Amino acid sequence: MNSSTNTFTAFIGIDWEDTKHDVCLQASNNDKREFAVIPHQADRIEQWAHAVHERFGGTIAIALELAKGPIVYALQKHDFFVLFPINPSTLAKYREAFKPSRAKNDPTDAELALDLIMRHPERFKPLKPQSVAMRTLAAMVEQRRALTEDETRFTNRLGDTLKQYYPQALEWFDHRDTILFCDFVTRWPTQMHARKARKSVLEAFFKAHNLRSATLIATRIEAIKASKPLTQDVAVITSHRLLALVLVEQIRIMLQAIDRFDQEIAALPPTLPDYVLFSNLPGAGQALAPRLLAAFGEQRERYATAGELQMYSGIAPVLERSGQKSWVHWRLRCPKFVRQTFVEWAAQTVNKSFWAGAFYQQQRGKGSSHQAALRAPAFKWIRILFRCWKNRTPYDESRYLDALKKRSSPLLALLGPENTELKFAKA
Repeated sequence: MNSSTNTFTAFIGIDWEDTKHDVCLQASNNDKREFAVIPHQADRIEQWAHAVHERFGGTIAIALELAKGPIVYALQKHDFFVLFPINPSTLAKYREAFKPSRAKNDPTDAELALDLIMRHPERFKPLKPQSVAMRTLAAMVEQRRALTEDETRFTNRLGDTLKQYYPQALEWFDHRDTILFCDFVTRWPTQMHARKARKSVLEAFFKAHNLRSATLIATRIEAIKASKPLTQDVAVITSHRLLALVLVEQIRIMLQAIDRFDQEIAALPPTLPDYVLFSNLPGAGQALAPRLLAAFGEQRERYATAGELQMYSGIAPVLERSGQKSWVHWRLRCPKFVRQTFVEWAAQTVNKSFWAGAFYQQQRGKGSSHQAALRAPAFKWIRILFRCWKNRTPYDESRYLDALKKRSSPLLALLGPENTELKFAKA
C-alpha cells in the first residue's frame, strides 16, 4: 500500500453510464475486491453513498473517468468522498496493456480505475471544486458558446433555404443573425410578398427597427421593388417558405437566449476579485473577459507553471521523437472550449496589441496558416497572463514593451525601429 493512500479507508472505481454505474470497491486493509451496479437514480445513488460511508467511515477515494457530469455532481455533495478524475485515454491505454484485443466491459473498467488510483495515487489530483460563483460563471460562458453555435447552425440553414427560392433577402441584409432580419422574413416570407409591400409600410418597418439612414432605407426599398423572382414553382416556394419560417423562429429563440445569458454573465464577473485582471485586457471586452477569467479560475495552486496551463489548454504543441526523427503537432486531447477561448482572444489582440500584431504577421510571413499564427501569440499571452494572475497584477502594455526593450527582445524588432518610440508613447 502506497503511503499516500493511507488516509483513505476504502477505494472505489466507477465506470459511469447514462442508466447505471459499475462499481469496484476495495477496503484499504483488505485485498478483496467487490463489484456492484448502481442504477442512475438520485435516491439509489444516495442510499449507496451512505451505506458505503456507514460501512467504512472516514474518507473514501473514488476514481472515475470524468471531472463533471451527473454522477460527479451526485457524489460531490458528500464530504466523505474524494474524487479523482482519470483521463479516459489513460484508462484506455491501461486497459490495452492487459488486453491487446481492446476488449472492453464496464466492470473491468471500474476495476482498472480502482487499480490505477491504488497503484499510482501520485499521478492523479483530487477534484477540488472552485467557488460557487466561479463554477457558475464557467458553466454559463460555455453554455453561451454552445448556444451561439446552435444559432450559427440555424442561420446557415436559413441561408441555404432562402437561396432555393428567395435569395434576394440575403442580398438586402448584411447580417442574418438579427431580429431585424428575422422580423423581415417573418413578415414578408417570399419575394412576391416583399415586392407587393407599400413603400410607406417598408419605411415604417425599418425605422421601427432603429434603422435611421434614409439613404440605406431608400436603397433597400428600391432593390426590393426592382427584384425578380428566382422561381415561380409553387412546390418549391411553399415547402421552403415553411422551413424558412421555422428556422427564423429558432434563430429568434437563440438570440433571445443568448441575450439572457449575456445579462447574467455581465452581472457575475464584477463580483469576483480576479475580474480586474481580465476586464481591461486588449480585445477582451464583455464577451471574452469572463471566459478568460473562467479559464484561469481562482485556484492558483492548480498550475505550478505557465507551461502546465499551456499544455492543459491545448495551446502548447506536442513534440514526438522516435529514433532520429521528431515532429510537432497540436494537442488533440484538451478542453476544446478553453482552447477556443485563448485562440479567439488572441485573434482580437492582433489589432489591439502592438507586439501581438507584429508577432502574428511574423508567423504568417513564415508560412503559418491563420489558425497556427494565432496560436503563437496565444502561447505567449498565456505566459504573460499567468504571471499577472499569480501576482494579482493587471497587465500593462507599456510595462511589457519596456521589459522587451530592456532585454533587447527580438519581438521589439518586429515592431519596426522607425516607429518603436511612437508605439511606446501610445501604450
